[in-house]
Amino acid sequence: MAKDISAAVREVCLWLPESEEYLSHGSPNFRVRGKTYATYVINHHGDGRVALWLNSPEGAQDHYTRSEPDSFFVPPYVGPRGWLGVHLDKKLPWKRIAELVRQAYEKVAPAPLVASLGRTPTIQPPPRKLPAADRDPLQSRSGQALLKRLRKLYLSWPETSEGLQFGWPVWRAGKKTFASLHAARDTKGRTRLKLYFWVGIEAQGLMTADSRFEIPAYLGHQGWIALDTSGGCDWDQVRALALASYRHFALRRMLAALD
Repeated sequence: MAKDISAAVREVCLWLPESEEYLSHGSPNFRVRGKTYATYVINHHGDGRVALWLNSPEGAQDHYTRSEPDSFFVPPYVGPRGWLGVHLDKKLPWKRIAELVRQAYEKVAPAPLVASLGRTPTIQPPPRKLPAADRDPLQSRSGQALLKRLRKLYLSWPETSEGLQFGWPVWRAGKKTFASLHAARDTKGRTRLKLYFWVGIEAQGLMTADSRFEIPAYLGHQGWIALDTSGGCDWDQVRALALASYRHFALRRMLAALD
């Protein structure tokens, strides 16, 4: 099978000595002896990019983003620390991408490992583009079917609306979000569509005894839970969770109309 961009990224990162891949916030990261030098990000918060974020040498970010803005950008979060964003689907040669990855590795790797590096291998350009469903899982057949059913359910309640937050669909009761849909990749690279609801801190521990549930990053401390839909949905359960979350955030007049 012809490789795609994801396979090429692993090829360009994992040849480096003691380099290893791990998953962080749904994105593959590459590190050496505990220090991360690259992050592979697809459609981060709906930005549409297929990119590498590289822990590049000082001055590289400013130089490349000014001289070649079509190929390079300042990534979120790590950009203020000098990291460089590299577009992987804008015709930048993979030989050059490999050299940029090597520079990022050399910045954080111990000197003996850097000294052991030989010539940078030639990375054959991936002949197959990343499928649209991999770029944005919500455009897949299963993603569209899930969205359709969620909209029918959530938007049937008083004063609800749909919007986007960080690139993902959210549903609001008045002005407050009560449910959302996110996509994330697991350690095997599979995309998981997850439903988010507010359940309260007290309920989280009991619910995570079921492997389909997890306490999400960022929102978990506020009492939210995430439900993995990859094994299918129990729609009675989804309705009960969403309705309880809606009731928590809804105004009195909305609850009166619902009842």
